[in-house]
Amino acid sequence: MQIYLDNNATTPVSQKVISELLPYLHTHFGNASSTHNKGLPAQKAIDKARKRVANAIGAEPSEIVFTSGGSESNNLAIKGVFFTPQNFCKGHLIISSFEHAAVREPALYLEKVGVKITIVSCSPMGLIDPNDIRKAIRTDTKLISIMHANNEIGTIQPISEIAKISRKNNILLHTDAAQSVGKTDVHVDRMGVDLLTIAGHKLYAPKGIGALYIRKGIQLNPLIQGVGHEQGRRAGTENVAYQVALGAAMELVQTEGPSYFSQMKQYRDLLFSLLKRGIGDELTQNGAMAPRLPNTLSVNFPNVSGAQLLQNCPAVCASTSAACHSRQTFRTNTQKAIGLSAKKAAGTVRFSLGWRTTEQEIRQAAAHLLTSYRDLTNA
Repeated sequence: MQIYLDNNATTPVSQKVISELLPYLHTHFGNASSTHNKGLPAQKAIDKARKRVANAIGAEPSEIVFTSGGSESNNLAIKGVFFTPQNFCKGHLIISSFEHAAVREPALYLEKVGVKITIVSCSPMGLIDPNDIRKAIRTDTKLISIMHANNEIGTIQPISEIAKISRKNNILLHTDAAQSVGKTDVHVDRMGVDLLTIAGHKLYAPKGIGALYIRKGIQLNPLIQGVGHEQGRRAGTENVAYQVALGAAMELVQTEGPSYFSQMKQYRDLLFSLLKRGIGDELTQNGAMAPRLPNTLSVNFPNVSGAQLLQNCPAVCASTSAACHSRQTFRTNTQKAIGLSAKKAAGTVRFSLGWRTTEQEIRQAAAHLLTSYRDLTNA
């Protein structure tokens, strides 16, 4: 039996979500822009899905734009600000040193075409200091983009404190919440953000669907131009089935998600205690002293390669860092940002639990991992 502990990479699609999307692949297949009896049900389904997404994060339906996923949402948020006529390829952007590539790469692209970039460092605990954001602000700063929760070590950033700074200085604030939705409280007004990214496959919806929250009154230049879908903010024939799926998943996040938070934390901590009991104090975890997602455990196995450990332990599905870096051997930006040495980073493994992870799976995973560790180290 394989034990899946890589939910930060992707989650299995919920059966409830599948049951809602399937009719829109065959029975209600019409184009939502059509006004006949095949198109109208599709449009009603999109309206319902948009409302469900909005309700789950405390937004208005008109503030939700459906996208193809987290990467597109991040690109739309960041490039959309700097591609408007008034800001076109000029001004200043602030990001953190351990943003996901879906934020970092658009920022670096903008730097090539004239936008000034400041990259703010994090602490060894994996936290951004709001005072560092304040110090980085310039008179021409247009946008601050700081992830809500780090995808590798799970640390939750002080977004509401950063929002107070951004609002005081009349600067837009974007947060990539791809990892945090479904694992912790995400509410746009309590957080104070202007733009927020959602990725469906991180919260039990299919891959290929996401959303961007755009606070009312904010103007972004669309990246995809054509017929005026999504209130003119993202052209393209609507992916009705997957938009229905995201709406269903977000409703589950709102109604069922909170009931799993404490359980995931309990099992995450159990996994670390079992591993530490078998290996000793040389086993360390990243971000341990910071607020973290309840499902995320990043540990540094001593005297062994994390990749070899997992290869020698096929029963456990986990990542050596983020899934997008798991086949690479160099230190990731997050590992560099928190100051991990190359030797320590080589032994890093990220375990990320899901809503359905059981205590039995955690105990079995720990046993498999310890066996693999002892095989490789002759301990």
